[in-house]
Amino acid sequence: MVHGIRTQDGRRLTVEEHGDPDGSPVVLLHGTPGCRFGLVPRDVVAAHPHIRFIAYDRPGYGDSDRLPGRRVADAARDVAELAGALGLGRFSVLGHSGGAPHALACAALLPSRVRRAAALASPAPPDARDLRWFDGMAASQVEEYTRALTDPLAFAGRLDARAADIRRDPAQLLVSLRDGLTDSDRRTVSTPAVGEMLLRTYREALRGSSYGWLDDGLALLSGWGFDPAAVTRPVLLWHGAQDTLSPVGHFTWLADRIPRVRPVLQQDTGHFGALEALPAVLDWLCAPPERTTS
Repeated sequence: MVHGIRTQDGRRLTVEEHGDPDGSPVVLLHGTPGCRFGLVPRDVVAAHPHIRFIAYDRPGYGDSDRLPGRRVADAARDVAELAGALGLGRFSVLGHSGGAPHALACAALLPSRVRRAAALASPAPPDARDLRWFDGMAASQVEEYTRALTDPLAFAGRLDARAADIRRDPAQLLVSLRDGLTDSDRRTVSTPAVGEMLLRTYREALRGSSYGWLDDGLALLSGWGFDPAAVTRPVLLWHGAQDTLSPVGHFTWLADRIPRVRPVLQQDTGHFGALEALPAVLDWLCAPPERTTS
């Protein structure tokens, strides 16, 4: 089921639901670039019939209107508005990669609404003290982020050109990503279910423009608008030790600062290994309080 929700400032947010309408609600925060189709493959959705999956296009992606100059913290406002429109009470949030900081923002800024949060393969804030932010990062990723920080206009132009190429052939993004992936990541994205989900995601995310991708990149590289140490809800922080897109130092930095964190470091996998961890992550997010401790 697809909803078009109007925010208080007049923007359209496109929201899509799957699963049990009476199940445990989990709001999904997609990666960068991404859209509401990303994050949870269809076979994982089918294997969790007790969950109400709620995904939306962040501003500038898919059918959601752009919000120029948005910060990571702005995701909490949009999630609060969609939760209100859909009549949600308390809910959990799940984010992967570029979506993970947005999930943490919801946990930090909506403590009375968010029950639990899962942040998979999350980068740390760019102003993280005592963290060498680029250490362990793929050279192509360092080049991209450096361009964004030093020449935003050139960064925007490059993303626009890449988005145009991806609109013609979404598989190009998977090909370009491979240079920065581990062998385990390449195997994961080569599986039919994951490959189909990623191609469908990239096609929808960028079919209109590259604004969402641009605004995500700038938001992740600017002040997030909240302190991860202010997250008071239980957080499952998952990371692959071989990740070259969000290096393991980012995981360590976040794990040392989020108060109620459950850190999980998977030694033999990388960035997209998070997709294989989803079943266990979803079980933790939706477990009744009496069955687990926070």
